[in-house]
This record gives sequence, structure tokens and C-alpha cells, in this order.
Amino acid sequence: MRIVLLGSGNVATHLAKALIAKDEDVFQVYSKSLVNAQALANQIGAQSTDNLAEIDQLADLYIISVKDDAIEEVASSLKSVKGLVVHTSGTVDIQVLTSHVQQAGVFYPLQTFSKVKDVSFDHLPLCIEAVNDDLLVKLKYLALKLSSQVYEIDGEKRKVLHVAAVFACNFANHLYAIANEILAKNKLDFNIIRPLIAETADKVMTNFPAQVQTGPAVRNDKTTMNKHLAMLTDKPELQNIYQLLSDSIKLMSK
Repeated sequence: MRIVLLGSGNVATHLAKALIAKDEDVFQVYSKSLVNAQALANQIGAQSTDNLAEIDQLADLYIISVKDDAIEEVASSLKSVKGLVVHTSGTVDIQVLTSHVQQAGVFYPLQTFSKVKDVSFDHLPLCIEAVNDDLLVKLKYLALKLSSQVYEIDGEKRKVLHVAAVFACNFANHLYAIANEILAKNKLDFNIIRPLIAETADKVMTNFPAQVQTGPAVRNDKTTMNKHLAMLTDKPELQNIYQLLSDSIKLMSK
């Protein structure tokens, strides 16, 4: 399959590498930044461009992997292409594409991506959607080449997945960052709590999170919680987060 990749960020980079590893022909990379387009294109042996007018018109598949608010702008430049056009967003409706192209779909990888760490697609959830069954079959065939975990998910359920992922991933990682800040301020090494983080993540692989919740809030240990709040007096924003999350834990534990 001849593929044009529109985007050069984290998702685009990992997806391009995964496709190339499965012998798919990602032959052109577009980015608003020519430097970024060239950087990714050089990694996978593709052409690069920063001009939407130079996008090849004869590809089989166009993957739009840009910021959500830029998807429609990119899609509007693909009105004359004949191939399938998909985006990789968890929150953008497929209608953003269908208002510009006839063959439209969604190819959403449910994972956190950073350029500093390789990610295996073997068991990575890929959520797909298409405007008709024939296109869905094509997307499913491609998705199954990359991963054993392929789900046909419509736009509304995809949005639910995305907000759940923000809580489970983005917010959780932010709390790790807060923990690191607290430790660093007191000259303690973040490595000390890495085993704790790993054990917490491992437990929810085989249990529902509420079943393995621990800590002072689930025990309603007011003495300990008040001590923690007192330690955060110089950071009222962290006090607020601590109190809000503690109240939420107590509420869900009833």
C-alpha cells in the first residue's frame, strides 16, 4: 500500500516506523516544518514536503496525524485525491473528513508516544472507523498487520476512550511529575518510588483499580491526610489537588 503521512510528530513518527516494519510503502511525509518533515522522511527513506500542494495525488492511503485543530485544514487540501483518507485523533469526528473527501476513516492508536522511547505495536489497541464496510475492511486488514488488538469503535465511544485515557495516562503522569518535584525539593531521588509506580501499574493489569486502591484516603486516615496537607502549605495548588483527589477516593470507596 502506497501511503502519504501528513504529520511528523510523536504519533506520526511511531506509526511510520511500524508501517515500514511491515513492508508498507510510506513514500511521502508532509509537515508545516520542512525540517521536521525531512527528519522523519530521512528515517524511513521517504520524500518530504512542507507544501500541501505537492502532496502526491495517487496514493492508496493518506494518514493525517497532526494537531486536532489542524486536521480539517489538511483534509481540505485532499479533495482531489482518490485514496482513503484517515486521521489518528481520539476526539475528532469522522465528519471533519467527509466534508472534504468521500473515502474517509479513523485510525486511532490508543497509546502514549514519545520520540525518546520506542513503542511496540504488536498488542497496541488500534481503533478504526470508516464511512462504509468496504473501507472498514481495508483499514482492518492494515491494522491487523500492525497489532493483534483491533477495535471497530465509532466516534462517540472513541471520545469516551480518549477522556478515560487522559485520566489514566496524562493525569497520572502529571502526578508523577508532582511527586518528583516534591522529592527533588527535599533532595530525594525519584528512583526511590519507581518500584512503587511499577507495582501500582502492574496490579491494575489483573484487577480493577478500585479493588486495589490503598493509601490514607481510602482508609479515611484524617490524621495522616492533615499532616500531608500541612507539608504542602507553601504550595496551595498542590493542597487543592491532594484534597480533591482524596475526596474523590473516599467517595468512590463508599
